[in-house]
Amino acid sequence: MSLAIEEDGPELALLVVLVHGSMDRMAGFAKIARRLATDYRVLRYDRRGYGASVAHPGPFSVSDHADDLIEVLGDRRAVLVGHSMGGNVVLAVADRRPDLVRGVAVYETPLTWTPEWPANSTSRTIGNDGRDPGDVAEAFMQGMIGRERWERLPETSRLARRAEGRVLLGEMISVRDEAPWDAARIGVPVMVGRGSLARPHHLDGMIRLAAMIGGAQLVTLDGCHHMAHTAASDQFVDELIVPVIRRALP
Repeated sequence: MSLAIEEDGPELALLVVLVHGSMDRMAGFAKIARRLATDYRVLRYDRRGYGASVAHPGPFSVSDHADDLIEVLGDRRAVLVGHSMGGNVVLAVADRRPDLVRGVAVYETPLTWTPEWPANSTSRTIGNDGRDPGDVAEAFMQGMIGRERWERLPETSRLARRAEGRVLLGEMISVRDEAPWDAARIGVPVMVGRGSLARPHHLDGMIRLAAMIGGAQLVTLDGCHHMAHTAASDQFVDELIVPVIRRALP
């Protein structure tokens, strides 16, 4: 497997797997992993095409990313945590392999295929203008971190991020017209998170996501935006991850 994987924590403890979103990497979960690893076995990895897994040849649909996660799990059952597009990956695995999943927590996961998702959102419009994938990735990153911070990055970092454009386009386009998971097939405990400072379509979308999945619980992280997993890691753990762990344990 050509994926970069890190694992820490007590070997016999409950396994928690952290799955990052678009244009992110496992480093974005570093604080959360350190916090959880005192009590749980924690696994995080760079999804195919991102970070240290950039050499992966693809393809890069959400379904392919779900295949990777299933392989990462092997025969181990786990609580899966997905940020943004990573939420679609973990929900796809909960649909396809419920025997491997104890519970799921997702945060501001894009529901691009739904009619309510705004037509002018990034996940709906990305790639429509025929731009080079590197330019698409650069624009996406500038939207996340701001142009000034982008321009301060070393040239090697900017080039590495631009190289991830093909991955970004692949996974975004793969969920544009069809859901990557069937809500009716997801029977494990699910926590759905959003930040109080989220964009309106994320605020509304997470209400709809929680309503789609039977028994799912919605939580709003006060004072948080889309990058809560990095900016408010303790809150992310306490209010989103710990509750699903409690629900998943016998």
